[in-house]
Amino acid sequence: MTGATIIGAGVAGLCVARALLDRGVDVMLVDRHADIGPHACSWWAGGMLAPFCEGESAEEPVVRLGREAADWWAAKTSAVHRCGSLVVSSMRDTADLARFARRTTGYRQVTGSEISDLEPDLGQRFTKGLFFESEAHLAPRDALAELRASVLADGAAFVQDDADPDRYAQRGLTIDCRGFHARDKLRDLRGVKGEMLVLSCPDVTLTRPIRLLHPRIPLYLVPRGDGIFMLGATMIEGHAGKHATARALLELLSAAYALNPAFGEAEVLEIGVDSRPAFLDNLPRIRRSGNLIRANGLFRHGFLLAPALARMVADLIIDNKTPEVMDETAA
Repeated sequence: MTGATIIGAGVAGLCVARALLDRGVDVMLVDRHADIGPHACSWWAGGMLAPFCEGESAEEPVVRLGREAADWWAAKTSAVHRCGSLVVSSMRDTADLARFARRTTGYRQVTGSEISDLEPDLGQRFTKGLFFESEAHLAPRDALAELRASVLADGAAFVQDDADPDRYAQRGLTIDCRGFHARDKLRDLRGVKGEMLVLSCPDVTLTRPIRLLHPRIPLYLVPRGDGIFMLGATMIEGHAGKHATARALLELLSAAYALNPAFGEAEVLEIGVDSRPAFLDNLPRIRRSGNLIRANGLFRHGFLLAPALARMVADLIIDNKTPEVMDETAA
């Protein structure tokens, strides 16, 4: 095994590059953009390394494979914070909290006073919650920048090119990690719209991601430090437009206000919209046809599942080991 070309330098492509470099493979990264930025789905990620919380709605492999993520990112970057995750609900939505508890593991129930001890700026607004102490979160943009810098420092070449993976595969081993941009080749790939806000609210201090259960959609708030927060989790199937909807913005801002009224004075720094690549069951796929491997379908679990996906791609290439998520019915 001498070398591999990776098409797409988002979270999937960078993780695959890191996994291959760590096992002695020469890597060339190809991306149509010169650097990471808002064009990438991973730029707008929440960065929650929360496999147990995801078990509320995700399939079992997400929980199991996602447990690799925090250690992997902590070993590769300095962007990881191991503070756990806190799930709360309003008094009228306690049934949703009980349902969340039934569908997940790895938590302990906390009372209103314990919630206040964990996050003083939530005050006494919530009487019950679930604390997932072993979970973590990271700053996605910092993590991407560090990971990209490390793979380039360790010898990966970079080429800016609006690449056709099939053309590169004619020259040698190629891994297509283009996310939703690969829909031209993966006809069963669909986009799941995500809308999120970046807020500045210096009057509020939170240590860990907060999930506020909502009767219609789950909402989360992730601290970025220095009074900056990522607020998101609205998901809409398909191509529902390139801009955030008024309803999504109202729901997101209302959720932040419910957590702490000080968010009513927050400044909206950014409004982001992306299309997360997903297959029908929201699980990733690895497909191979000769020199071409396609690794895709991370859905909203990009930072959570990319390390496991990268490990499986490396095992396939180096050890000829069939990945757990191998899809041999389609190339």
